Amino acid sequence: MKNSKGIIFDLDGVIVDTAKFHYLAWRKMANDLGFDITLEQNEQLKGVSRVHSLEQILGWGNKTVSESEFERLMTSKNEDYLARIAHMDEADLLPGVKKVLDYLTENNIPFALGSASKNARPILKGLDIEKRFTAIVDGNDVTKAKPNPEVFLIAAEKLGMAPEDCIVFEDSVAGVEAANVAGMISIGIGDSEILKQADYNFADFTEIDIDFIEKILRK
Repeated sequence: MKNSKGIIFDLDGVIVDTAKFHYLAWRKMANDLGFDITLEQNEQLKGVSRVHSLEQILGWGNKTVSESEFERLMTSKNEDYLARIAHMDEADLLPGVKKVLDYLTENNIPFALGSASKNARPILKGLDIEKRFTAIVDGNDVTKAKPNPEVFLIAAEKLGMAPEDCIVFEDSVAGVEAANVAGMISIGIGDSEILKQADYNFADFTEIDIDFIEKILRK
């Protein structure tokens, strides 16, 4: 099909569920500091950078640490997280995602990653889909966290697309807001009540059929 649009995917909670591994790693860190965090609190960390996540968590625990201890905590959490995701493979793709990626690849529709994760590349490599992406923009490429649209604007530039010609799949409030600020079409993956600012909403990719993808690409 003739196409003049590009797709941008968030990673965690959209392509793969690494949120649970982030939660377990953050929770262990919090427990080591003498307090706990809930799954509800963890929802507020989706799409947020590691630095801002740690700041938020320390605030919840009423903890103040030195700059060097802050860096140590970030490193320790990341090592814990990497150990947990080390054994991921293609079977860990969220249901319905492969169907959409296959369609985009077969029809030469460019797509990019736009993620706050600094571990995006090893995750994509483990999932055996890294080479499918036209462009990858991750936490190593940006200085501003979502809801700032920087990550998506860089992804659009790498796709050679105007922002208004990009479609973003996101599972976080901050990510949907970033896509909207960038002037892109936003598709929320998850709870429609939480992601109500998205232009379209689906619980997951199993609800998305190829007819919808074709329609949105023509929009």
